[in-house]
Amino acid sequence: MSWWRRRLDPEHGLGLRLTVATAALALIGVPFTVLLVFVKTSFGPLTEIDQGAAWDLHAYAIGNPGFARLMQLISDVFAPLTWRIAVGAAVAWLVWRRAYHLALWAATTITVGGLLGLALKVIVARARPSLPDPVAIAPGASFPSGHTVNATLGAGILLLLVLPLVRERGRAVAWTLAVLIPLAVGFSRIALGVHWFSDVVGGLVFGVAVVAATAAAFETWRRRDVGRRPAQPLREGVGPETKREIAPEGGRIGRR
Repeated sequence: MSWWRRRLDPEHGLGLRLTVATAALALIGVPFTVLLVFVKTSFGPLTEIDQGAAWDLHAYAIGNPGFARLMQLISDVFAPLTWRIAVGAAVAWLVWRRAYHLALWAATTITVGGLLGLALKVIVARARPSLPDPVAIAPGASFPSGHTVNATLGAGILLLLVLPLVRERGRAVAWTLAVLIPLAVGFSRIALGVHWFSDVVGGLVFGVAVVAATAAAFETWRRRDVGRRPAQPLREGVGPETKREIAPEGGRIGRR
């Protein structure tokens, strides 16, 4: 069997899991790095997009106070603290149900992702938008958007924990919420004038990459060290066999 086929074969050692982990690292190592370089060098086309989005949405928010209040509500409800509390509650539940490895994965993902996001803010040290008559003010550096990073991390973690417990319709709902909420949070930060468009894109890419990388690492561990069957994290979540420990009766929620 060729090296390439071994990398794509889920039954061959690490096989597909190693490939997925590598792809997740490439997700952050290539597009995110390119975006970071563009941000640091004030790349012309990106700057135009950032400024255009900032000024257009700022003008709309100034002229539509109800829209500004809605954006502030979304930003406040789905603030980083919300996701830390939600994931913390999930971790506590997993520990109580003795799903210790899943609890460790969730806690590690939200913690490491959050800390790395803060470190990037300090390293990049990008100034936030400076707009006349701002509708909101936020402290600290701008890139990447911390709200977007934490929303992506939190939604991704909860999604992969919930997927083993629900059926087809439930999966569709879970995926829809996991995608729309971080997008709404990111949009609200631009609309409030506290982040550039590229800050939000960077936060989304970074958050997805962290969740993908830790999920791939978890899947590699359960296959190599525990001998579990190959799983499909995007469909079954992480650790699908633990649904018996997570759900009191080991069942699934919802109908097909």
